Amino acid sequence: MENLNLVKKKSSTKQNKFDISYLQMARVWAQNSYCTRRKVGALIVKDRMIISDGYNGTPAGFENVCEDEEGKTKSYVLHAEANAITKVAKSNNSSCGATLYCTDAPCVECAKLIIQAGIIRVVYSNEYRVTEGVELLERAGVVVEQKTIESFENN
Repeated sequence: MENLNLVKKKSSTKQNKFDISYLQMARVWAQNSYCTRRKVGALIVKDRMIISDGYNGTPAGFENVCEDEEGKTKSYVLHAEANAITKVAKSNNSSCGATLYCTDAPCVECAKLIIQAGIIRVVYSNEYRVTEGVELLERAGVVVEQKTIESFENN
C-alpha cells in the first residue's frame, strides 16, 4: 500500500510539472493575439501531445483588430478555447479525453464547446470575473483545476 501511495505522489508531482509547463506554453502562445485588452492562449493536450492550440482573435480573413474605437472587444472575436477546438475539429485528431490548458478560466460559451468536444479536464491559471463557465464544466463532470504559474515558479 505504501508503494502505491508513493507512485501516486510521484505521478501527481510529475503531472503538476507538466500542467505548469503547458500553462507556461499557453501563456507564450497568447502573445500571438492581436487583442490589446487581454491576450489569452489555449492548448489541447492528449497523451502528452499538443494536438491543437489557439489564441483569442478575429476569424480567418478578417482584419487583426479585436477592439473597436471605444476599446470594447468586437462581437466576432473568437476566444482562445474556441479557436483551439475548431482547429482540432479540422484535423485528424480527436479531443475526446483530452485536457485543455488555458491562461484564463473559460466563459460559459467556451465551456459549452469544451463539453461538446469531449474534453475531460481543464487547467487554467487566471480567474475570470464571471464563474459561470467553470460552474458549468464542473456540473458536466469535467475536472477543473486552477494552477498559478507564479506560485509554482517560487517553489
